[in-house]
Amino acid sequence: MTQQPGRQPVYANPIQAPGTDEDRWRTWHGWTELPEFELPTEGRVVVVAAHPDDEVLGAGGMMALLNSSGVEVTVVSVTDGEQSHAGSRTVTPRQLTGIRAEELRNALAELGGARIVRLKVPDTETAFHEPDLIASLSELLPGAQLCLAPWIGDVHGDHEAVGRAALAACREADVPCRMYPVWLWHWAQPGDSRVPWPSAARVPLPDEALARKRAAVGHFASQIRPLGSAPEDAAVLPPEELAHHLRPFEVVFE
Repeated sequence: MTQQPGRQPVYANPIQAPGTDEDRWRTWHGWTELPEFELPTEGRVVVVAAHPDDEVLGAGGMMALLNSSGVEVTVVSVTDGEQSHAGSRTVTPRQLTGIRAEELRNALAELGGARIVRLKVPDTETAFHEPDLIASLSELLPGAQLCLAPWIGDVHGDHEAVGRAALAACREADVPCRMYPVWLWHWAQPGDSRVPWPSAARVPLPDEALARKRAAVGHFASQIRPLGSAPEDAAVLPPEELAHHLRPFEVVFE
């Protein structure tokens, strides 16, 4: 962020700017216009995430429902999220790699478990590895009933690159793909024309699934609590951000 005297601050991107209050989203009448999306009740589902925590924030409730139905869940963790606090003097990227991998394992256990595939693409550099990512996903997708992947309009480079790769691999493997948003709820507003609402659908979360998701989110201590007192150690997902992801439903796009 930069600011000159007498002028409004200028932010590098919409994610850094102040976000939309969750109360505005919760009271939006547009939710009733979204159809419900039916999850598979058998077979295998592949959930792709750019960073450990994206899959739980955007699709944790769906994974809880899939597990309760006996569906086999595979989570593909594209990066290890080692650059979430790149300027920190409290923890190194190498340490974060191990921390976030353990957080993910514990979070997925809360949701009923999943096979985890770590691709170890460098965090923040996913766009440079899209061809390799497409090839890796193409090996994992055949026979799956569904792929859940980050939304390609999320205004985050890694999320969008992973989403593009997942779409390409799904086309090759002839597997349906639905995309979950993560940062949309921060930078967009209810009814925002930048969001393709006609292609959106809701997945209602029963109380048990929502409780499991809430518990899973709580395992990402490195992201939801400060690592230390320095500005570089601030929480990536403070309470006002987490509120977007703890609604009694999740949203996917075609």
